[in-house]
Amino acid sequence: MKLLKKASLIAALAFTSVVSAKNPLFDNVFTADPAAMVHDGKVYLYTGHDESPSNNVFFQMHDWLLFTSEDMVNWQQHGPIMRADDFKWAKGDAWAAHMVERNGKFYFYTTVRHKDDKPGFAVGVAVADTPYGPFKDARGSALITDDMTKHTPNDWDDIDPAIHIEENGDVYMFFGNLMPKYVKLKDNMIELDGEIKTIDLPNFTEALWVHKKDDNYYVTYACEFPEKICYSMSKSIHGPWVYKGILNELAGNSETNHQSVISFKGKDYFFYHTGSLPPKPGQEAGGRFRRSVAVEEMHYNPDGSIQRIHMTTEGVTEPAK
Repeated sequence: MKLLKKASLIAALAFTSVVSAKNPLFDNVFTADPAAMVHDGKVYLYTGHDESPSNNVFFQMHDWLLFTSEDMVNWQQHGPIMRADDFKWAKGDAWAAHMVERNGKFYFYTTVRHKDDKPGFAVGVAVADTPYGPFKDARGSALITDDMTKHTPNDWDDIDPAIHIEENGDVYMFFGNLMPKYVKLKDNMIELDGEIKTIDLPNFTEALWVHKKDDNYYVTYACEFPEKICYSMSKSIHGPWVYKGILNELAGNSETNHQSVISFKGKDYFFYHTGSLPPKPGQEAGGRFRRSVAVEEMHYNPDGSIQRIHMTTEGVTEPAK
């Protein structure tokens, strides 16, 4: 394990290649579940890593990848930052994650499958001194386990953690499948601070993401199945949330979608994934279990609502300055 972590860190610190504007962003590796973070003038894009041998085999995801950009057009690829089984209490499945910075530390909230003593999917949190890692388990145990919520009979209903930090420093984690949930975290970022609450969101499936712009809060999420991205607005982190409709249509050749939203150098961006990567010699095309991350510029209307996101093959072509 120590050798693996050392190798992962070396890979993470070494640039493997530079790619420029297009969608999907990366064509040499399958990526999914984008979680973008802005820090010190740079975008850090963390993704899942689809390794399924074909689109007839279920998700196979073992680690999380990192990509960075200073202009949203040119991207540097880094090695994996962490594996699911770096959590000693987990047995695999590196599903959706979210990175945030707090007081000089970088906290990585993840979805993994727990070992059989607490079966089902769980939320873990890892911590590092840099956004590149090395990351270590911050608790030595899961933050959320399947037995803590009983809203659905599914053992995957506590997935897709996403963190929102309020201007006053309060921290909330949003998560869930079929039932959207959120909970306040303690200042140490690794303990719950109160009860888990549910949210009223029409047609909710998964992939909660909360952001704020001006006086408005936005929650975007995967809705229906196959998944579109819908969104609601509120004047408070606690709601009530007013449904605003579909934001992003069905992702090409993929039943799932997963989004993240950032503001960077005066512009707003929407990341998502599709199954649209064309085949290459010796490699199958993308699809339902072999997904790829893409990005579009996002625009708001005068009333604060968000304009529909149209998927393109060009992606972001104008460098952010």
